[in-house]
Amino acid sequence: MRWTLVARRWACLVLGGALLMPYMMLGVLVSGTVGRVGADLLLPIDVLVFVAVLPVVALTGLFLPLRAFEVSAAEGLLGVRIDPLPRRARTWAERRRMAAWFTLHLGVGGVVSGVTLAVVPFVVWSMAVPFTGDRFGILGQGPPLGWWPLGGLAFLVLLVALVQGAGALLARLAPVLLGPSPSDRLALAEEQARTLAERNRLARELHDSVGHALSVVTLQAAAAGRVLDRDPATARIALEAIEQSARAALEDLDHVLGVLREDPQARAPQATLADLDELIRTSGADVTREVGDLSAVPAVVSREAYRIVQEALTNAIKHGHGTVRLAAAVREDQLSIEVTNAAGAGGHGGGRGVAGMRERVGLLRGTLHAGPVEAGEWQVSVRLPLRSGV
Repeated sequence: MRWTLVARRWACLVLGGALLMPYMMLGVLVSGTVGRVGADLLLPIDVLVFVAVLPVVALTGLFLPLRAFEVSAAEGLLGVRIDPLPRRARTWAERRRMAAWFTLHLGVGGVVSGVTLAVVPFVVWSMAVPFTGDRFGILGQGPPLGWWPLGGLAFLVLLVALVQGAGALLARLAPVLLGPSPSDRLALAEEQARTLAERNRLARELHDSVGHALSVVTLQAAAAGRVLDRDPATARIALEAIEQSARAALEDLDHVLGVLREDPQARAPQATLADLDELIRTSGADVTREVGDLSAVPAVVSREAYRIVQEALTNAIKHGHGTVRLAAAVREDQLSIEVTNAAGAGGHGGGRGVAGMRERVGLLRGTLHAGPVEAGEWQVSVRLPLRSGV
């Protein structure tokens, strides 16, 4: 497995050398044009040209969109993982890191490729010398022919060591130069936190809106079934409430799915305390209201308070009976909400309703009490500061 990794990293280095060749050929061409002797396009190996083209390589990495290609090469050949960058326009800091990596990849890869091209044929020749002899008189007064294979093996070992060291260097620097910077990681963490918060909010939205609609549908369907024969008018009213609640639930569901799909048309205004009358009317419950002037409630508090009232009414419909008393008013820079009704035999326990309300209240830095207040009565009492800092 280790040798496989060395071979893959060797291929990555050779890839860098191959990418460097057009720059080197251009450099040799320019060098020959300005009058230098010995420029050869077929063998563009020149230290001065090599040094001269590196700034051009860096300039290429600064402006061309090479990151996807280099990330694929680093992950596939170097065996490292490159963390994604935040989804935003390219910054100059990212461009500079990309330019540094591209220059490093092509520079080190060019050196290793050149050494490979020189050493491998030499190793093959030195291994064959004891059998073919020095036909061209290259060795002169050098060591005996039997020693040359050992020299070739020594050069091969040095080449492998060079490849291993250069590959390890690239593997170490790839996540640093191609991956996110500390500020990028902070931006990614903030983006993930926002995504998680949005998912939690959507889960609460679905629970509150769809759960409320299903509770209303269940209650009204049962009521319509009981009075259908003897009081068709009341049954018709119950069926209308079922239709309105189901339509509202479908609209909420479509809105949430549109947000998940990032559909701009799904960014419809959300319900607020101004929609309490419609909420009560479509719930089908017998509700007595003591609602003050709520126009001063900030929009974010008003939206969350609407969902809290919706969930409290859902619990009252599912688990209680009789008239529901709703009181809402602004007192001393706080929004006060109380929903009270007679508790059923099983109380108001179970489900995610109270937990969802508690999450909403906690986000707004408010307080929530949900429990019995008198014998046989259950109350949801909420206090929300109007300046919650949210």
